[in-house]
Amino acid sequence: MNLSDQLSLTAKNHLSKTAYIFQGDKKNYQELEGAVTTFASGLRELGYGRGDHIALVSGNTPHFVIGLYGALRIGATVIPINPIYTADEISYIVNDGDVKGIITLDVLLEKFEHMADLIPSVEHYIVGETNPELHFTNSPLSSKLLSFTQIMQDDNLDLNRPVLKDDDIAVILYTSGTTGKPKGAMLTHKNLYSNAKDVADYLKMGPEDRVIAALPMFHVFCLTVALNAPLMNGGQVLIMPKFSPVEVFKGAEKYQITIFAGVPTMYNYLLQHPEGDSESFESMRLCISGGAAMPVALLENFEKKFNVMVSEGYGLSEASPVTCFNPLDRPRKAGSIGQSILHVENRVVDEFGEEVPVGEVGELVVRGPNVMKGYYKMPEETNAALKDGWLHTGDMARMDDEGYFYIVDRKKDMILVGGYNVYPREVEEVLYNHDRVAEVAVIGVPDPDAGEAVTGFVVLKDGEEITEGELITYCSQHLAKYKVPSKIEFLDELPKNTTGKILRRSLKDMVQNE
Repeated sequence: MNLSDQLSLTAKNHLSKTAYIFQGDKKNYQELEGAVTTFASGLRELGYGRGDHIALVSGNTPHFVIGLYGALRIGATVIPINPIYTADEISYIVNDGDVKGIITLDVLLEKFEHMADLIPSVEHYIVGETNPELHFTNSPLSSKLLSFTQIMQDDNLDLNRPVLKDDDIAVILYTSGTTGKPKGAMLTHKNLYSNAKDVADYLKMGPEDRVIAALPMFHVFCLTVALNAPLMNGGQVLIMPKFSPVEVFKGAEKYQITIFAGVPTMYNYLLQHPEGDSESFESMRLCISGGAAMPVALLENFEKKFNVMVSEGYGLSEASPVTCFNPLDRPRKAGSIGQSILHVENRVVDEFGEEVPVGEVGELVVRGPNVMKGYYKMPEETNAALKDGWLHTGDMARMDDEGYFYIVDRKKDMILVGGYNVYPREVEEVLYNHDRVAEVAVIGVPDPDAGEAVTGFVVLKDGEEITEGELITYCSQHLAKYKVPSKIEFLDELPKNTTGKILRRSLKDMVQNE
């Protein structure tokens, strides 16, 4: 089974049920299934088929959903790309990923016109129309342009589907590239299907569930948890073009949303927003957090204000992405990423790959049907990440005696102070507990005496004031001396990527440039 075939099966069982809502427009499963087949037929007529690479640069829109499932239906490999990437970033992925065609939007066409010379191998740009006032008939790319709408008007439901193998590459996800160039994680049909099914089963997603897709769909968290998993069992997806606290509150009330998935930064924005209250999430049965460790204080304050449980999980692009979730049938453990989901194994190991005793810190490694095939055209990096069938995550973790895992920090983010290990998350948890602090990030900076010094970056809540000295004193009351920040800087906001993940690398660059 694969995602495309599963959609057909779901549509057969839930023909008239709403599959997704976008800007008030509802489409049922029969309409979605027809659109996917029609688009797949159009791709086939253009000469696309099994093994061809198609980039998807369309943001959170129906074009993304139809383009993804349509391309998968003919056996093509999809490469989702962040629409706000620069020309250099997009052209690198397009060229490295051997992209033959690009599915995009009219509002992004000018960007591709400017970079056309950088990506000469692209044969077609399939453009979704979002603004009737935009015209591209005189575009320098006109010989390569095709209208998404025109392809859909052909209404061709006659498609001879290829037989897809479990280990065929379905999606290549390029990692954010915090160190060096981005790497393309090759996810197979089996990887994506198994993880979507296991997540849907673990979270008990059913036809009665309505899920907000406010995270970017080009990111694997949203792709699996807020799109593929709900569509497994006839759930409904509310597609939001971008995250907005006000729109989340409005959408949750209007459509009686039952599940929200987001990163910790999103939860912080929702918590701090004056319009949010428990009535906003009255229909919500579950909130899911991932993408980064969620501060315990934030989790507990959010649950208290909105009267809904937050289940923190863990995943990474190379694992499609989910490996752990807090169970729903018992109280979750604050600060934990939960236990291994069905069919997935997690272990904590030392530098020799040997499992460490319960409670000790080591590297988290993962094994299961969700683990990637490897990095595209990068055999050395693949061999470094995949060892004896285990994916080495680069995250430092520990496991308790009940099989719950706790992320301590990224291996590369660990700070070495005078020979002692300091994990930024531990310091951040203390600062998050201060009632005047809204957001915080901690990094290590070079120090001539101690090797590295702990430095904190803090965003205060609106209208609050506090001095650097007061916060350092506060930390000294809760942390060993070597863990206490030697310096705290106040910022209006912390640098983040498009999923809301705080970028420690940008903070380190800022310090180096001072």
